[in-house]
Amino acid sequence: MSPAATDTPVSAASLRRIAGLALPALVVLAAEPLYVLVDTAVVGHLGRVPLAAVAVGGTVMTVAAWLGTVMAYGTTGRSARRFGAGDRAAAVREGVQASWLALAVGLFLALGLQALAGPVTRALAGGGSDVAGAAAQWLRIAALGAPGLLLAAAGNGWLRGVQDTRRPLRYVLGANVLSAVLCPVLVYPLGLGLVGSAVANALAQTVSGLLFVGALVAERVSLRPQPAVIARQLVLGRDLLVRGAAFQASFLSATAVAARFGTAAVAAHQVALQLWFFTALALDAVAIAAQSLVGAALGAGDEAGARWLARRIALIGAVCGVAFALLIAAGAGTVPTWFSNDPEVHRQAMIAWPWFVAMQPLAGVVFALDGVLIGAGDVRYLRNLTIVAALGAFLPAIWAAYALDLGLGGIWAGLTLFVVARLVALLLRLRSGRWVVIGPTLHPSKS
Repeated sequence: MSPAATDTPVSAASLRRIAGLALPALVVLAAEPLYVLVDTAVVGHLGRVPLAAVAVGGTVMTVAAWLGTVMAYGTTGRSARRFGAGDRAAAVREGVQASWLALAVGLFLALGLQALAGPVTRALAGGGSDVAGAAAQWLRIAALGAPGLLLAAAGNGWLRGVQDTRRPLRYVLGANVLSAVLCPVLVYPLGLGLVGSAVANALAQTVSGLLFVGALVAERVSLRPQPAVIARQLVLGRDLLVRGAAFQASFLSATAVAARFGTAAVAAHQVALQLWFFTALALDAVAIAAQSLVGAALGAGDEAGARWLARRIALIGAVCGVAFALLIAAGAGTVPTWFSNDPEVHRQAMIAWPWFVAMQPLAGVVFALDGVLIGAGDVRYLRNLTIVAALGAFLPAIWAAYALDLGLGGIWAGLTLFVVARLVALLLRLRSGRWVVIGPTLHPSKS
């Protein structure tokens, strides 16, 4: 019997199940951006140039994080369907093949950025500035953690699929706490400065990746790579990849525009953007629960239960978004001072702040419904929606901000418009019911 057809006690049990997956996932999701916030605060007190360098270099590293998100989300959906159908071993095997793919992509990124760090950071920072040189130095070292980052993402994916969020909690939190302790020590007492930040970053990713590999070994399944399965995963993940590319093009463009408004503007944009990523990933904890539970419900043939979960998860996302909006509004006068003591950086941050606050309740619903559709395998719709919203709303808005000299206010207005466009389209999709596909596997043509 589905939750939609049951009484309050069963509904309450289902809500507890959502919370049981979302709360540990929240800590896992928050660990990485929280480390980045600590890193930003540590580096920010070295001066404008190091802070701006982390803004540029960190934006490039979000490419690896984006690939990791694609890997995790795609793996969660596939593993959850098999787990919901009662085949845990098959769910874990999806994680094995995803981990081989993660290792290959991570090594490619780590090696490629050794050669491309200079040209990429110069393109983002503008010419041969001091910021570009410092960003390239940071990026080459931080990129060495890319294999570990992607292995951890694949591990998170299959463990969420089998509804185990406790091991990821231990692995990610432990690695990031270690790195958060090392970062200020390497930067200041040991005198490594910006390089110390990059070393701590790469170390955290590598340790985390190794812990997730250990979890796979402990499952006692075959660790042999299966090219046919990996190829199928690539086909099933193509739409998430294109969707992620649209996000990356948007945020890279926003950083490039902010850099052209001056060092203080791009430094303030880094502070606000990292805080936004932090709240986005925290709100995404609800989406993680949606991916696992909706995927498992559809894998078990429970259509009514999947629809009930979708509605409840959207409501929970809205409530969480309102809570974040209140916290961010209350911290407007003090939070930017944690990251820089430069008055001009503070002034620029306050330009973005009202937009940052206003979008939180909307974003809470958007991220929750993203999770529902990813769990259902409806990623083709998400791909098309993101491309249309990026090309039709976000990118035109931020480049208009540059052309009209609107500053950070124009950039963050564009981000808000991006969220609104996605919200409207996701609500329409939820109401249509076209996202519901029953069965333990999802055919590539339906992804």
